[in-house]
Parts: sequence; structure tokens; C-alpha cells
Amino acid sequence: MRIALFTETFLPKIDGIVTRLSHTIRWLGQMGDEVLVFAPAGAPAEYCGAKVVGVTGMPLPMYPELKLAWPHWGIGQKLREFQPHVVHVVNPAVLGVGGVLFSKWYKLPLVASYHTHLPRYLQHYGLGALEGLLWALLRAGHNQAQLNLCTSTAMIQELHSNGIERLALWQRGVDTELFHPGQYQPETRSHLTQGHPEAPLFLYVGRLSAEKEIERLRPLLTVIPSAHLALVGDGPHREQLQQYFSGTNTHFIGYLQGAALAQAFAVADVFVFPSCTETLGLVLLEAMATGCPVVAARRGGITDVVQDGVHGFLYEPEREMGLVEAVQQVLASPTQRHRLQVSARQEAERWGWDRATAQLRQYYRQVAAPC
Repeated sequence: MRIALFTETFLPKIDGIVTRLSHTIRWLGQMGDEVLVFAPAGAPAEYCGAKVVGVTGMPLPMYPELKLAWPHWGIGQKLREFQPHVVHVVNPAVLGVGGVLFSKWYKLPLVASYHTHLPRYLQHYGLGALEGLLWALLRAGHNQAQLNLCTSTAMIQELHSNGIERLALWQRGVDTELFHPGQYQPETRSHLTQGHPEAPLFLYVGRLSAEKEIERLRPLLTVIPSAHLALVGDGPHREQLQQYFSGTNTHFIGYLQGAALAQAFAVADVFVFPSCTETLGLVLLEAMATGCPVVAARRGGITDVVQDGVHGFLYEPEREMGLVEAVQQVLASPTQRHRLQVSARQEAERWGWDRATAQLRQYYRQVAAPC
């Protein structure tokens, strides 16, 4: 099968969407499919056997890590030459809208997938009044597709309630060979705690942006003053966060990848994730694969990943001390923490990227022209 993939974000950027796409492209190639990727300029020209077409764009003013890549007729020519059996548009916004239009122009089967909960982001940037308009634009784009994939049951319900049709679940995945408890390295714990490995270590991994609500983590460092908080990642909110956490045991680590990231998960006592805007939260599954208990907001796709009291604890964001109390539950006893570690790893082992990609190929077959 030949698949044309349009994505608004790709390598070298680091986020959950890129993680999913990278593993998907690799597994599609191993399963015998041919993939052509359209992505913002700056991506590698080839990835795991898939050719990547870089499309010129400009940085998004409020989020310069993201580029708005403008579709043009040259993309349509490359798409026609490739003759895909299916077009898959990831988060159609600008470049993806071009993928939608070209698929219609050439009468190609279209799959779209929803990964970033943009309507919920708006309130964090003072643009909440535009939420209705954004949902209207999302409906206009997604309802052109024969199938719309969501990464959690919560997002299926929310998109359905906002008029988006033909929805299905694209199951989660994690690399359990990379992320596993054996990645524990004492040197990494010493580094993340700034030379205090005996202290409790709380870890956050993800974008440093307003919608992630990382400020909610500060009370942890007041109630447990000996604790250290490691923030892995970067983003437009970093400077404000550095000021907000000034004078606390908070360490800004920057981006980590591969074994270095797996080691960070493995050495942490608790993975803390305060975001209320997640469509899934793949980093939760990566933490669980290393045996790291998680504490996360009971919102969105997170509830698909974490079973409260089994893999960690979920808290209600409206409760001022809910996150702190949930972390204290994890740390209540070594026996309880060990139970959470074992259960978290067992759950992660159920979700391989090969299974997620095999499911995706079935969806492609449902909508594709005869191969």
C-alpha cells in the first residue's frame, strides 16, 4: 500500500505526535508499505525508508517551534506522481488543509487524525472567545475525511459532541525495549537532583508551554521541601517558568531523547503531569514502561492510560491540593510504590507500536482504493 502522510509537525521537533509518527512510519515500512511524508521544511529528507518532502513555512508567532507550512501546487504534483492508495492528514491546520484539498481534487481516499486539543489551548493564550470558530473550522476539515482517528475514547466523545463524524480509536503504543526499569542509572539520578540522589525526585517531561499548567507543580516543593523537580523539555513558556520556580529545587534539563530520556523516567520517584488538555499523553505510557508511578490530572485522554490506584493516581484539578495529596499517596510506603511500579510496567507491555500500526493499516484498507 502507498500512503501519503501530511503532518504539521515532524522531526527534528520532539513531541508526542512526532513520537507516534516516527514509530508508525518505521513499522509501515517493515510491513511492506511505501510512505511519502509532507512536513514543514527542516525535516530530514528521508526517514526509515520514507521520502520526506519539506514544505517552506514560517514560525508560529506565539510558538516559534511550530512552523506554518503553506501548501502549493508543487505538492499536488508530487502527490499525483506518488499515486497513493490513501492520504492521511495529521492535525489538519495549514499544510494539512492542502492535503485535504488535494485528496479531494485527485479523488483520493482520506483519513484524518486528531492529536492536539487546540480548542482547549485557546483559553491559555487569552483567545477563548475563538473556541466556537475553531470548532467550526475543525468540522469543515475533518468531515471531508472518510475516517477520523482519535487517540483516546475521551476525544472520540468530545469530537462527536462537536459535530465531527466517522470517528474511530487509534490505539496507543510505547517502545517497551527502550523504556524499561533496567534503564535506572545512579549517575542520572544524581544529575537530575543536582547532587542530592537521596532526595525525592519528581519528573515532568513535555513542552514548557502555558497549556501544560506546569505552575501547578510548585506546591509539591513547598509541602515536601527536600524534593527536587526535574523539568525535561523546552518551549515558549520556559522563561516565565524559570521566574516562577526561582528559589526552589527545580531544574530545567532541556530536551532528552532515547536512552537519556528512558533513564530520566527510570530514576524518578513520581512522574507528575498536570496538563488538562491531553488527547492521550504518550509520555505517561513511557513513564509507566520504566516502572515509574504517575500522578496526572483526571482529564481528557489521560483516563485511557492511567487507572487510578493501579498505575499511579489521578486527581481532580479543581482541588487545590489534589496533586500534592496524590503524590503523597505514591510515597506513602515502599510496598505501595513497588505495587504501582509493577502494575505500570505490566500495563505498558500491552501496547506495542507494531500492534498500533497493524490496526492503522486495517483502517487504511477500509477507506483505500483497491491495491
